[in-house]
Amino acid sequence: MKSVAIIGAGITGLTAAFYLKRQGVPVTVYEAGGRTGGVIQSIRKDGFLAESGPNTILETSPKIAQLVRDAGLELRRLNSDPKAEARYVVRYGRPIEMPASVPGFFTTKLFTAKAKLAVLREPFIKPRRDGVEESIAQFVVRRFNQEFLDHAIDALVAGIYAGDPHKLSLPHAFPKLKALEDNYGSMIKGQIFGARDRKKSGEVAKDRAPKFSFDEGLQVLPDTLAAQLGDSLKLNTPVIKLTQTSTGWRVTTALGEAEFNAMIYCGTAHGLAKLVIESAAQQRRPTGAFFEISYPPVASVVLGFRREDVTHSCAGFGMLIPKIEGFKILGTIFSSALFPNRAPAGHIAMTSYVGGARYPELAALPSEKLVELVLADLRVLLGVRGKPTFVHTVFWPKAIPQYNVGYGKYRELLSDIESKAPKLFFAGHYRDGVSLGDSIVSGVNIAERVAVTLQQP
Repeated sequence: MKSVAIIGAGITGLTAAFYLKRQGVPVTVYEAGGRTGGVIQSIRKDGFLAESGPNTILETSPKIAQLVRDAGLELRRLNSDPKAEARYVVRYGRPIEMPASVPGFFTTKLFTAKAKLAVLREPFIKPRRDGVEESIAQFVVRRFNQEFLDHAIDALVAGIYAGDPHKLSLPHAFPKLKALEDNYGSMIKGQIFGARDRKKSGEVAKDRAPKFSFDEGLQVLPDTLAAQLGDSLKLNTPVIKLTQTSTGWRVTTALGEAEFNAMIYCGTAHGLAKLVIESAAQQRRPTGAFFEISYPPVASVVLGFRREDVTHSCAGFGMLIPKIEGFKILGTIFSSALFPNRAPAGHIAMTSYVGGARYPELAALPSEKLVELVLADLRVLLGVRGKPTFVHTVFWPKAIPQYNVGYGKYRELLSDIESKAPKLFFAGHYRDGVSLGDSIVSGVNIAERVAVTLQQP
C-alpha cells in the first residue's frame, strides 16, 4: 500500500490526512510542536471561552461544510447568531455600523458625499489592462478614491491580514477583486453580473459567507481530526531533511528515517525555508527564498467584562479600526455576541488584536501592558468602565503570511520545485489563502491531488 507523509499538523495538514486516510492511504503526520491545530487554540476558563487565534470559520466553499459532516461534527457546529451581523468601522473616533444595503450606503455617516460619488463613478472607470501588478491601495485609489482607502479598505486589510494595503498585492491577496475588474471591467458591474457565476460554482464571498464555530470553540475541529490519526501523529518531531528516492521520499528526523511514496508540506513558509530538500540527483532545492515572506507579529487579547460596565451594545460581529483614526488596536470581535457560552451570564467577552504590519513593536509587549493598551482604546470606543473580569493574551511572533507585491515569485518557485521533484506537494496558508476556510479547502484539494498521483504507476 502506497503511503504519504505530511509535515505540519495545522488545519491544512490534518484535513489532508483525514481525507487520505478515509481512502485507505496510510498517512504519517509530523508536527514540530507539541500540539495540533496551529493558530487554532480554544481555552475554557472561569466560564469564558477564549479563542487565541481565529474566532470563526467562513463557509465560503461547500467543501468546508462537507468536512464538518464527514468528521461527524454537525451536532457540535454552532452557526453565528443572526442578530450579530452588524459590523462597525471606526470613524470620527467612534464605531459606525457598516451599511448592509445600497440605500444604507448612501445614507450612512461612514462616508462623505465625495466617497459616495466615487462609488457611482466606478463603473465608468476603464479597467487596467497593462499587466502591471498593483497593491490593493493603488487599486482602490484608482477605482474609488483616497477616502475609501483610508477609512474602509485599510481597516479591512488590518482585519484579514493584519497587513499594509500599500504592500499587499491585489492579484495575490485579493484575487477575486482583480477578477471582477478583469472579467467585468468594474467592481460594481462584477457584483451585479457575476452573481450567476458565483452561484454556479457554489462559492460564497467572504463578506456574505455563513460564520460558524463549535460548542467548545474552533479547537474541536483539529482535535477531532487528530484523534483519527492515533500513533500516525508524531508531535515534537521536526523534519530535518527530505531526500528523493526511486519510489518517493525519505523523511529524516532526529529520531530516524522513514520512506514514503509521496510527501506533502503543510507547515509555514519560514519552516520550509529551513528544510533541506534533496532530489535524486543530490541537488538541493532552493527554499531559502521563503525566509523573505513577511509574517508580522500579532497579539490576541481576550477580555471579559460585566455587561453593565460596557456602554456599547456590542451586538454585532465586531469593529475594524483604520490607522488614520489613531488607535492602537487593529480591531475587536464581539465574541460573546457571536456564539453562546462564550461568557458567563451577565458578562460579555471581546477579542482584540494588536500589532501586525501597522504596529509590529506593540505585539510583543508584556501581557499587562497589552491589556492596558487595549483597555485605553476600548474605553474611548465602547465606553468600557472598570477592570476586566477575565484576561487571556497570546503572542504570535509570526502570525499571518503577507501576500505582498511580488508574491507570485514564491508561488512560481513552489510550482517549479513540485515539477522537478515528483510526488512532493505544497499546501497551506502560505500558498492558497490565509483564512481558516482557505486552509481547509487547501487540505481537501491537496488530498485529492495526491490520491490521483498515487493511483498512477
